[in-house]
Amino acid sequence: MAFNLKRPVSRRDVLKWGAAGVLGAFSGGLFSPGSLLGKPVKAMTKHEVHSALKQHKHQTMAHGYDPGKDQTYGLQAAIKSLTEFDYGKVSTRADGKTVREYTMVASDSNVEIAKGITFPGWTYNGTIPGPTIRCTEGDIVRVKFWNGSSHPHSIHFHGVHPTRMDGIEPVPTGTEFIYEFEAKPAGMHVYHCHIPPLSKHIHKGLYGNFIVDPKVPRKKARELNMVMNGFDLDLDGENEIYTVNGYAFAFQAWPIPVKAGELVRVYLSNLTEFDLINSFHLHANFFNYYEVGADPDARPVMTDTIMQCQGQRGILEIVFPEPGQYMFHAHQSEFAELGWMGFFDVK
Repeated sequence: MAFNLKRPVSRRDVLKWGAAGVLGAFSGGLFSPGSLLGKPVKAMTKHEVHSALKQHKHQTMAHGYDPGKDQTYGLQAAIKSLTEFDYGKVSTRADGKTVREYTMVASDSNVEIAKGITFPGWTYNGTIPGPTIRCTEGDIVRVKFWNGSSHPHSIHFHGVHPTRMDGIEPVPTGTEFIYEFEAKPAGMHVYHCHIPPLSKHIHKGLYGNFIVDPKVPRKKARELNMVMNGFDLDLDGENEIYTVNGYAFAFQAWPIPVKAGELVRVYLSNLTEFDLINSFHLHANFFNYYEVGADPDARPVMTDTIMQCQGQRGILEIVFPEPGQYMFHAHQSEFAELGWMGFFDVK
């Protein structure tokens, strides 16, 4: 079956591509970066896709993973964003306040979201999601935002700040705006463009996590950053690919290495457009969930599954009791089959 430019991309098409990618068929040149046109795709039913995924899971669990093999730039970006936090350029104001300065650039960028599949995104600093901004409650956050995109954009930070810094005014193409405010309250927050139509600006990729640490540090942990999102390839208002940190099956291809008995802290948010909720389910274990995470001493919910609407976020704290491969994924089966699935590799 050839890809037809005049025919909309269906979820079944993406299931075919996803199964081929999971099983390594992309290595044979099924797709070339930046193009989906004129390439042959083997017709597969959903039943065949499910069987292929089960077979792949069995093989990888039996034979292990090679995290250094065949990493594309999209996969590398997803892996990097898992543990990279931007603390800004630090200085001290005359009144003794800590100032953290960040540079954010909006641009029109082709972003790889699955092996060989690129998405024409709008990005902060060239990636979807954008950089993870991190600071401590009470710090002065100064964000120099340059709009290098062909469209007006802004940055709206969740949290408490003056309304003039709320990011609801458009920043025209080729101009700069400086957002400056005191970071509060402590907790797990997000940022995103707030220019209409919001569904388009968010779906195209203008979002990221914004972490405000409490003044009294949380317990030491292995810390991970995750953003749940989706991609609508044919612009019909429905997503064809779902990911964590912007790349389909990223953490199935590269399971996350952690240690048995250590505290693992996950900063999780949902910026999926076109679906009312997204979710996180952990196999073979439970975790403590802190909604928004503003109070480290709050009583958490102990569970193995949580749901988040768009813009909702929270902190997961996990201790893995013993070595093994612990699967995690969205508990909407379709999301998992279309890219939102991974493993913790516990040693």
